Amino acid sequence: MPKQSLIPCLRYVDAPAAIEFLCTAFGFERHAVYADDTDRTLIHHAQLRLGDCLVMLSSARDSEASARYRWKTPSQAGGITACVCCVIDDPDTHFMRAKAAGADIVTTPHDNEGYPGRSYNARDPEGNDWDFSTYDPWA
Repeated sequence: MPKQSLIPCLRYVDAPAAIEFLCTAFGFERHAVYADDTDRTLIHHAQLRLGDCLVMLSSARDSEASARYRWKTPSQAGGITACVCCVIDDPDTHFMRAKAAGADIVTTPHDNEGYPGRSYNARDPEGNDWDFSTYDPWA
């Protein structure tokens, strides 16, 4: 199986809560989570898996790296700067799971306008936008 070569990387103020939400609401599975040895609320790096794909995340914190790369959370940026798109088989069923887990629903499941597929959008608790769709950009 080919490995994913483009992996979204996100920052969260409360990374442990974000991991729990992404697993509960969106069906991700923990692939690797590296918490600080002395402060378990500080996540140095985490990899979550949805099917054959990964996202990576870590705790948002003031650091030299944060300043160098100008990393911002959606709340720090005043809104989202990107959307994470996830190709899934059944947006309607996935939507019900996300809604039941308290996801902030942006759009309910709908047929895409102007291109094939069906999708819905939801925000995680820190404002990142997630698009779950049957649209296969490789087809």
